[in-house]
Amino acid sequence: MRKIAPIDRAETDAAALAEALRSRITGEVRFDAGSRALYATDSSNYRQVPIGVVIPKKIEEVIETIAVCRQFGAPILARGGGTSLAGQCCNVAVVIDFSKYLHHLLALDPEKKEARVQPGLVLDDLRNAAERHHLTFPPDPSTHNRCTLGGMIGNNSCGVHSLMGGKTDDNIESLDILTYDGVRMQVGATSEEELQRIIRQGGRRGEIYAKLKSLRDRYADLIRKRYPHIPRRVSGYNLPWLLPEKGFHVARALVGSECTCVTVLEATTHLVHSPPGRSLLVLGYPDIYTAADHVPEILTYGPIGLEGIDDHLVGYMRRKGLHMGDLPLLPEGGGWLLAEFGGENRKESDDRARRAMDDLKKRGHPPSMELYDDPKREKMIWEIRESGLGATAFVPEEPITWEGWEDSSVAPEKLGEYLRAFRQLLDRHGYKCALYGHFGQGCLHTRIDFDLVTAEGIQIYRAFIEDAADLVVRLGGSFSGEHGDGQSRAELLPKMFGEELIQAFREFKSIWDPDWKMNPGKLVEPYRIDQNLRLGTSYNPPEPNTYFQFPDDNHSFAHAALRCVGVGECRREIGKTMCPSYRVTREEKHSTRGRAHLLFEMLQGDVLTGGWREDQVEEALDLCLSCKGCKGDCPVNVDMATYKAEFRAHYYQGRLRPVSAYSFGLIYWWARLASKMPGLANFFTQTPGLSGVAKWLSGMAPQRRIPAFAPETFKRWFVKRPQRNAGKPKVLLWPDTFNNYFFPDTAKAAVDVLEAAGYQVTIPRASLCCGRPLYDFGFLDLAQRLWRRTLTALQTEIEAGTPIVGLEPSCVAAFRDELINLFPNDHDAKRLSRQTFTLSEFLEKKAAHFQPTPLARKAVVHGHCHHKAIMKFDDEEKVLSRLGLDFQILDSGCCGMAGAFGFEKGHYDVSIGAGELVLLPAVRKADPETLILADGFSCREQIAQTTNRKAYHLAEILQMAMRPAAPESSGETPGVDGRKKSALPARLKKTAPLLGAGALLAGAALAWEWKRRSAA
Repeated sequence: MRKIAPIDRAETDAAALAEALRSRITGEVRFDAGSRALYATDSSNYRQVPIGVVIPKKIEEVIETIAVCRQFGAPILARGGGTSLAGQCCNVAVVIDFSKYLHHLLALDPEKKEARVQPGLVLDDLRNAAERHHLTFPPDPSTHNRCTLGGMIGNNSCGVHSLMGGKTDDNIESLDILTYDGVRMQVGATSEEELQRIIRQGGRRGEIYAKLKSLRDRYADLIRKRYPHIPRRVSGYNLPWLLPEKGFHVARALVGSECTCVTVLEATTHLVHSPPGRSLLVLGYPDIYTAADHVPEILTYGPIGLEGIDDHLVGYMRRKGLHMGDLPLLPEGGGWLLAEFGGENRKESDDRARRAMDDLKKRGHPPSMELYDDPKREKMIWEIRESGLGATAFVPEEPITWEGWEDSSVAPEKLGEYLRAFRQLLDRHGYKCALYGHFGQGCLHTRIDFDLVTAEGIQIYRAFIEDAADLVVRLGGSFSGEHGDGQSRAELLPKMFGEELIQAFREFKSIWDPDWKMNPGKLVEPYRIDQNLRLGTSYNPPEPNTYFQFPDDNHSFAHAALRCVGVGECRREIGKTMCPSYRVTREEKHSTRGRAHLLFEMLQGDVLTGGWREDQVEEALDLCLSCKGCKGDCPVNVDMATYKAEFRAHYYQGRLRPVSAYSFGLIYWWARLASKMPGLANFFTQTPGLSGVAKWLSGMAPQRRIPAFAPETFKRWFVKRPQRNAGKPKVLLWPDTFNNYFFPDTAKAAVDVLEAAGYQVTIPRASLCCGRPLYDFGFLDLAQRLWRRTLTALQTEIEAGTPIVGLEPSCVAAFRDELINLFPNDHDAKRLSRQTFTLSEFLEKKAAHFQPTPLARKAVVHGHCHHKAIMKFDDEEKVLSRLGLDFQILDSGCCGMAGAFGFEKGHYDVSIGAGELVLLPAVRKADPETLILADGFSCREQIAQTTNRKAYHLAEILQMAMRPAAPESSGETPGVDGRKKSALPARLKKTAPLLGAGALLAGAALAWEWKRRSAA
């Protein structure tokens, strides 16, 4: 058999291959540097830049792609969600991404309990469809909301409920496959009679089956002897499925082959009954080792899932601020087992859990116990477990942790012994990590603080892996119990299986892939575990000077760019906020992960060579909405909005930005100017024809409506009104650009509320701005200047500790986030940040005595992205509860407007697409009498411009409760956007034609000058 030499892209005529592919398929053929950089890594320690990427639109195009690659001798790698942890998803090959287009559920037969799926179908899409018939696909890894069925078949994935229904291989009925040499066939279980018939028919299929039979017959006894008989053996090829007692199940034998043998075109999966009733019993033990000792005992009660977590994992979550409201739900202990019981209804599942509790209480030294029998709390506990991988990565003040030995497994009855010996091994090599995993099947998850940069560190890493492998073999376990071998463990397989079975692996691959072009170097004849490291001894990224100081990343942009561990939470399609652009486009480069990988590659400099001027990075960042959803939702807190601002500051340094950057980014200055003559400004922005010119000049999408300037700013109104509550505690109300110049009624409402709460309201004398719109366009030098001016102007308030209330959530987020990132060592900046609150935070933390007038109304509530990511939304919910509203908080993600983003030409479709995912349909569905609450200016504007519904700020809702007749007295229909175009002065109406002509001429001149300068 052959040995794999390192693959060199130069061996393939990539340009000719790309041209040939484009001539044969209508799908996307991407051989550019940016696309290759995007797919250079997965969620593992490895990095291999592909030859190119193909994104087929039809299964027939997959067949054509492989045919063309065969002509050029190019290796192939099929890819799903790209979350592989062992390096299976990166190679010097043509990567075929199934996830964008080939993601359909083709058929679901409830009676047969089967489903036909395309490889790119996300697991949760299958599960959600199956649940309508009380069925499910049992393997459910923590990536269930973004992993694909094709990837699960490649890895032989498992999950919490594999305890109930087995691994992926146990649930595959048949596969539609394609070999590298172009043979397409259906494979599944094969009786001895059918096997003989296929062999007699001859041809390539007959040849394959004859060789498989020969391999089976020669190695059958060794397969029975050497394969571990444990629930979670994922390492190695699935040769046991070729045994007669297993039905010569060729499809299941191919599950877990990691694209080293064939390409899966379609799969028929088995479905199992999904118990409608679920109850979660959490058991607390003194430590994780004691918890592991009791796993066999808990299994006797028949749970459908049994997971374990330790106190190190919980401690990491506390240090990262994850699940702070959920962790107190855990009962007392230092190690926990999460046992889920199922039943046909809630009572049945509860009874099973209570019987276990009653029995455990009768035994000596029972664990602490807590039964969760409501879906909301159950979900909170499960989210603690599912965030394990992210929670153990980039823990503050801890070394970076990595995969490499993250899914070993042993028999459940040996788990306690294994964990104790494993901890001793960690101590001996100087490592530490959290211990958690699928304890009911003996599978352990870890991320360990390996040093993968220095030669000495990599040597110690190798020694540890070798020792860990020996330990697992001694206990009769498997190196992989879920994630597969890839490159992380394949080199070690001889220890587990012996050389004879390794020879069988070579033969198995050769039967399917005689030319060894399918994902070469993975699983069999593999690269060494210390080859192709994403970091390695050559990792020495530049440390550029930056505007943001990145205090949470050792003041290093390179460290920030390394944050993404590839787990792909940003590719989820439902729930939370991250990542709206990916949800609309389904493009890897428009996910947080894709953008983070491009920034990493930009610093590497070998594929992307443009540095700060790299156009591929700018293109990917252009559709980033800067919603900060990743800052709150990403398990390692990637902050793409900040990275985008930093990148653009350098990208545009010394050259012109797009016109929209000046019109929207400098809105604070334009609004100040317009406030001198709001009638004239509104004439140009609200008059048909002229408004079109204004949009064209400013780079605004023509479908958008320009918000009108208020006749009087909030600050002018405020200084004219009598001061109230003299002598009472002071609060400074921050008059942001939008609520000062466009919608002062919101700020006026806030004044009423704060005064009703017993405070003397003040405002800054100086004209100040947090610079929020500047960040999106990279005007960081201007933002720094504005902050210095603010720190000087508010010096008295800072020293006095005067609380500051902001109404626009993104402005408050700027005080809490960007300010500290720009000035991490400035004492006044830190104090100002701590003194700034949203209205709901202030009412909860500083005015808890205030009891708002009850408001007996229904409301639909949309949380601003920055509010949820930076300040969290708990206080908003508490204030609404105190108000007595019957409200529903939407899990609506980003509204899609995202400040200036949705106004910009070129962003309109993505903006609307993001809003239409959840928010806008929910608003349209709401009863006309139902209030719509959205604190963000851009959120309210998106709602108004697309649904004709008026959304209110919290301040307006509270004012409404204090003045029940306020909306009606203004002649406004409740819940309807009743804004009218600003009336124009009579003299302007008379001169409209002349002004219009002048505006058109001025616009044409400005446009010509802009184009001339841009071309220069």
